[in-house]
Amino acid sequence: MNVGKSILSPTSHALIVEARIVNRNKLDVLILGAGAAGLMAAIEAGRRGRRVAALERAERPGKKILISGGGRCNFTNLHTQPGNFLSANPHFAKSALACYTPADFIRLVERHGVAYHEKTLGQLFCDGSARQIVDLLMRDCAAAGVRVVLSTPVSEVRRDDSSGAFSIVAGKEVFTAPALIVATGGLSIPKIGATEFGYDIARQFLIPIEPCRPALVPLTLSGAEHTHFSRLAGISAPVIVTCGKQSFQEKLLFTHRGLSGPAILQISSYWNKPDSMRRDSIKVDWAPAQHLLAPLLEPKAPRDLSAVRAALRAQLPARLADQLTEIAAPRNFTNRALDELERSLHSFAFTPIGTEGYEKAEVTAGGVSTSALSAQTMESRAVRGLYFIGETVDVTGHLGGFNFQWAWASGAAAGRAV
Repeated sequence: MNVGKSILSPTSHALIVEARIVNRNKLDVLILGAGAAGLMAAIEAGRRGRRVAALERAERPGKKILISGGGRCNFTNLHTQPGNFLSANPHFAKSALACYTPADFIRLVERHGVAYHEKTLGQLFCDGSARQIVDLLMRDCAAAGVRVVLSTPVSEVRRDDSSGAFSIVAGKEVFTAPALIVATGGLSIPKIGATEFGYDIARQFLIPIEPCRPALVPLTLSGAEHTHFSRLAGISAPVIVTCGKQSFQEKLLFTHRGLSGPAILQISSYWNKPDSMRRDSIKVDWAPAQHLLAPLLEPKAPRDLSAVRAALRAQLPARLADQLTEIAAPRNFTNRALDELERSLHSFAFTPIGTEGYEKAEVTAGGVSTSALSAQTMESRAVRGLYFIGETVDVTGHLGGFNFQWAWASGAAAGRAV
């Protein structure tokens, strides 16, 4: 959504801009954003007989859905649990997730005849295209009488202090409703239209916001770490990556700028921001549950750099094995030195300098504070009739369909409450 040229009015709590108003639309529910969360909220509200309009600044709905999962949309995860989500309040997501589960969305997918498959770790993808998910949501919107208005940037949001009704100026029209659901997403992937609009609305109504940062994002290296490992760009390996008390066992991918792959995207959500006083290191176990140097401990086995390199090559990609040998091999090859090398290869430390930013982040961590919202309905505790859902809220899922499940669940919660 596009805020446009605006200023905040402290008396009317409104974003004021010049606008030509030629029509008014009186509704029960207004939804800003026609992405995953917004369309789900629209469907649930429409099914309850509410007059609903979803306003979308882009020329088509569900743009993030369309690019997700390599174009096949990882639409949920069978193993969804509250522990798969980050938030300043780790308990906030429990209610919504319990009331709209992966099984609920799977039933929706099956009702529309969309074929799907489980890839790994409970991740469900369309057999065909992500377009199938957008299409089924739009069909259900139509069946529920929902009006989806595209290519419509919002230029003003205000609330009548006496009636509590919201007025939205969008294009040449004014829409009014007693309920406003903000589903405008976060800051990730600005090239498809991500903006701060949802946070601007929160600020307008004095609703607190947890600091935002890129999440599920590649990490960047500098100095000797970058010099040593950028030459391995394109090489991947199954690893365990740890930051603090959190660990993930998936693949790591080297890039020209640093580290990526599912394991790194996962751990990036737990890694300290670059502007923190102290940046966390991350630790990599290059060979989980393997004893890499076991061949060197056999009787009469050679103990030199070539033997170390050969032992690592037996378990790791050759170029990675060679690089680790160059960096970490000891000066002597006593049992103690080999034990220390073995330990270091299962706890190899990197200290990233930053991330690749919102341009490469799959989601935004932080957002509208859950302390300001009802966990059952997503409604603001301070502003009756105002709801925030999806990525706009300070609830961030792990990689693998969890963020879509939060979109469905939070959207359903709001849609069933308005």
